[in-house]
Amino acid sequence: MMGNNISTGTGFVVNTAKGPALITNRHNVTGKNNVTGDYLSQQCYIPDEIIIRHNQTTIGNWVDKSEIILEDYNPKWIEHPTLGERADFVAKLLSNLSDDVKIYPYDITTNQFQMDYLPSDIVSVIGFPFGRNAGGSLAIWTSGFIASEPDIDYDGLPQFLIDCRSRKGQSGSPVIAYRSMGFNLHAGNWTGLLTGPTEKFLGIYSGRISPESDI
Repeated sequence: MMGNNISTGTGFVVNTAKGPALITNRHNVTGKNNVTGDYLSQQCYIPDEIIIRHNQTTIGNWVDKSEIILEDYNPKWIEHPTLGERADFVAKLLSNLSDDVKIYPYDITTNQFQMDYLPSDIVSVIGFPFGRNAGGSLAIWTSGFIASEPDIDYDGLPQFLIDCRSRKGQSGSPVIAYRSMGFNLHAGNWTGLLTGPTEKFLGIYSGRISPESDI
């Protein structure tokens, strides 16, 4: 509903052939649990607008822009081409940008190292737990461990589990494997010695399997 603050979440921007797009969880735009279909708010609100906090052209400043996500009950987002609503992430092409907005898209090709990532390896969830930030509007890094085999689908979908003290508000966060310089990383059948920080994008955080669990 217009004007009602339902919840907060996380997302990130990527460049597409049609322009910059916000990537976030599907349940962030539907207002419903993506597995059970239950409403996420006690008032059973369905969001029709999201407010995105963008970087301004001057570093350290931010500006809020609204994006319509539901118009005449028709979704304005794009779902997975084959999994559809089963996949808990969507893309929303950004239409409300101005000259004072500076887009810093996530580039998964930048400084990517062909590292293996296996159960017990460290990963980071970069987002806004409980809507909080790390100063200004910078995200908070929460670290955890891979908790299932990444190459084996969990619950019939191309997803894997992590053991991480993540909380509400981090839905839609990028999950990355970040390694600083000096770490030895296995890549295939060889080991690499890093001379500087590197990262690998692994996926999108979508929530916990239970409110009592950190998985």
